[in-house]
Amino acid sequence: MSPQAARAHMSIGEVLALLQGEFPDVSISKIRFLEGEGLIEPERSPSGYRKFTYADVERLRYILSEQRDRYLPLRVIKDRLEAADREERPVARPRALPADPTPEVRLSREELLAAAEIDEETLAELEDYGLLSAVARHYDAEALAVARSVGALAAFGLRARHLRAVKAAAEREAGLVEQAVAPLLRRRAPGAIDRADETAREISGLLLDLHASLLRSGVREILGR
Repeated sequence: MSPQAARAHMSIGEVLALLQGEFPDVSISKIRFLEGEGLIEPERSPSGYRKFTYADVERLRYILSEQRDRYLPLRVIKDRLEAADREERPVARPRALPADPTPEVRLSREELLAAAEIDEETLAELEDYGLLSAVARHYDAEALAVARSVGALAAFGLRARHLRAVKAAAEREAGLVEQAVAPLLRRRAPGAIDRADETAREISGLLLDLHASLLRSGVREILGR
């Protein structure tokens, strides 16, 4: 444990310094937002300054890990924290899921072909149908994820040209998310961006659940079940 963490109390700036190595996107406004949502309750000094304990930092690590690794909305994370509080047990940090490609992925065309195990013809199709594209002649994590998925679907006879409807549906769903968060992004109040980010995550998760349920229902009809 670092000297800062070992102290009885830490300021919000010290907490931020402890977390940013693992969670580069965390900010003071994000921590304040989580407090406002009731997920953390740091003590206050007589003058009103927040005083964080090491337990508060671990609670923040749990929240941020669940958001990043499992894409859980805050309402679900809050329910789990409250259940742990009722049982008077510390929250256990989630074991990271098998990692998708990280945002730092930057592949050449040849590297993408090798990593996704697809051929040049398939990659050309993906680009022709707008399923992925290079940025500055390199491919990022999302491009690799798309290429791998399409490569796996090819074993069932599904090619890029068959998947245009999937892309169109995803774009329409992204439009719904944009419509919902636009009013939040226009606000200038503190924490507005964090609230918009959380709202986008929650709506995205709900849309994914809905999409999966409708797909399962459709497949059952096809199979006559």
